[in-house]
Amino acid sequence: MSDKGPSVSDEEWAAFVEAARKDGVGSDAVPEPRRRRLRRPDRQERHERQDRFRRQERQERQDRPERREPEGWRTWPARQETNRRGRARRQVKGVVGITLAAGLLLLALRPDLITDRLPEGLGGPGDRTPLAAETARPTQAPPEEAFPDRPTLKEPFKGSPALRWADGAAGIELPRAKAVGGLSQERVAQGLDMARRFLVTANLDPATLRGQRPTEAIELLDPRQKDVHGIVDRALSRPDEKHNPLWLFSRFDPAEVRLVGDVVKTRGRTTFVAGERPGEVLIHADYTFVYPLVKTRPGFDEVARTVVRRQMTFALYDPSRILATPGRLNVLRMEESAGNDDCTRDGTGFLHPEFSEDLAAKPPRTGPEVDPYDRSKDLAEAGEDCHGVVTRT
Repeated sequence: MSDKGPSVSDEEWAAFVEAARKDGVGSDAVPEPRRRRLRRPDRQERHERQDRFRRQERQERQDRPERREPEGWRTWPARQETNRRGRARRQVKGVVGITLAAGLLLLALRPDLITDRLPEGLGGPGDRTPLAAETARPTQAPPEEAFPDRPTLKEPFKGSPALRWADGAAGIELPRAKAVGGLSQERVAQGLDMARRFLVTANLDPATLRGQRPTEAIELLDPRQKDVHGIVDRALSRPDEKHNPLWLFSRFDPAEVRLVGDVVKTRGRTTFVAGERPGEVLIHADYTFVYPLVKTRPGFDEVARTVVRRQMTFALYDPSRILATPGRLNVLRMEESAGNDDCTRDGTGFLHPEFSEDLAAKPPRTGPEVDPYDRSKDLAEAGEDCHGVVTRT
């Protein structure tokens, strides 16, 4: 990837952090942002994936042992009567087999005919039962359907695991505050609330999503962290690859796309721990946001989803021990991964979802396949990559 953050050498950065710690200052450190953009596969890739699934099914059927009935006694005329009955049974079985095969084929092509009629809680792509809040990192990705339903203007989350996720800010649930790191329970609760407000404004506020300045989120950040404020101001006014507002904010070009409906699906968790120094609490946020979008061109009705995952660490300081502004947060970590984002357009300050017509006009995609709904791994493990291909959106 090309977004490497401030051009500071590892030696200079280490010296800076060490000096800041010795001085008891926790407000000036600049986190190194990381972004990863994952592109949608083109139509040919999706067909190839479905063909592989069908070939695997056929091979599994061929590998199953054939069941044969043992030969009966050769008696007459009882055997003749048995043969007549056997032929009748075989004819009935043949009709049932043809009907069953046709039904299975129809179900493979249109699973929604069955799954959309299942009672809630039975699973499947039609299940809309809300998931319980995420309290720990998942051990694996959500199950992937072989033939997921396509999203529509009326049901933009159809065929997505996000169908069962919480709506917007309801998905950002906070843990119960307690005194830790030398800060009172009340101060920790205040810090958690500020972190939630930042995430909501930065990723869910309609004005922010339309590209407007997220003033409320910026005002939650400590003004003593001047380098962070400088990067944010430059990124919002004159974005480029080294000054990218997408490090912190989800933004779409209103001249290009618009949100379908008013719901963004959200899933994740917030945790907090005592920092290394007395008077320091670290708040970790790990959330995935799913945005359904459509082009603003009149008559366009294809829905595409962009899946953004953010991992952020905020620091809450006791001003009597560490130089900091009361009632403000410091940003120590900001990592982001965007699934279905055109990485050839970096530096514009917007996410650029790709639609079928966009993919058809470009060469076939290459790169590792990545599931943007997989929350089982840390973003730091994934590295920075502009060439990954999403398996689904």
